[in-house]
Amino acid sequence: MHRWNSFVAIGDSFTEGLDDLWDDGAPRGWADRLAERLAAGRPGFTYANLAVRGKILDQIVTDQVPVAEQLRPDLISFCAGGNDIIGITSDPDDLARRVDAAVERLAATGADIIMFTGFDLRRMHMLLRRLRGRVATFNENLRAVADRHGCHVVDLWGMDVLADPRAWASDRLHLTPEAHERVALRALEVLGEPVAGIDWRTPWPAAEALDWRHRQVEDLRWVREHVLPYARKRLRGAHTGDGNLPKRPNLTPLPPV
Repeated sequence: MHRWNSFVAIGDSFTEGLDDLWDDGAPRGWADRLAERLAAGRPGFTYANLAVRGKILDQIVTDQVPVAEQLRPDLISFCAGGNDIIGITSDPDDLARRVDAAVERLAATGADIIMFTGFDLRRMHMLLRRLRGRVATFNENLRAVADRHGCHVVDLWGMDVLADPRAWASDRLHLTPEAHERVALRALEVLGEPVAGIDWRTPWPAAEALDWRHRQVEDLRWVREHVLPYARKRLRGAHTGDGNLPKRPNLTPLPPV
C-alpha cells in the first residue's frame, strides 16, 4: 500500500474547489477531500494547494510547478489545460506537448503524480458539446504523457455519474460538492487507497425530468448569466483568477474536519 506523507495539488478552479464551499465561503473541493482522507491516521501529513481559478496552462507552469519542485512532496496532483481547451484557437496536440514538459519536471522530483482527463461533454449544452472532440484528443495525449512518466490517471471522461446535471453548478463549468466528493473517491481508488462503504459509482436518486420549455429557459439563463460575461472577460484578455492567490501555498498539517 502506498503511504504518502505530503501532497501538493496543482491546477485551476477544478483543483481549487470552486462551488464546493466551507461554511466560511472558502473553496474546499476534491483535492481537500482527498487530502483529508490521506491524512487520516497519518500523523505529520502535510498538504498544499497551489491551484488558482481561471489559470491557463502556461500560468500554472510558471507560477505553480516551481513551487512544487521546491516543496518536493511525496504526491503531486496535476490538472491543467481545461481553460486552454475552451479557447477558440486551442490546439490539443500543442497543449499536450507543454503538459508533457511540465510533468517531466514534476516527475524528476521523485514524487508520485496523479493526472486527470477532461470531462465527457456529451450531455452538456451545444456550446460546450462542440468541444467534445477536442477534449477527447487531449485526453488521449494526456494518457500518453502519463504512460511516459509513470503517472496515475483519474478518468473523469469515464465517470458516468458526472454526466448528470446534478453534478454541475449553475455555471455548468464547476462541480457541485457531491460531485467533488465522487472525484475524491475515484482518486483514492486510483491511488490504491481503501475506501470502505462508499462508492463513487452510486447512482443519483431518481429525479423528475425537466420539460422542454423549462430546459430552454434554463439554457437562456445560463448563456445570459455565465457564458456572455465569461466571453467578454476573455476578449479583454482577463481571466477569472487574476489577482487571486493559492489558498494553501505551503505544506502544512490539515485542521480536524
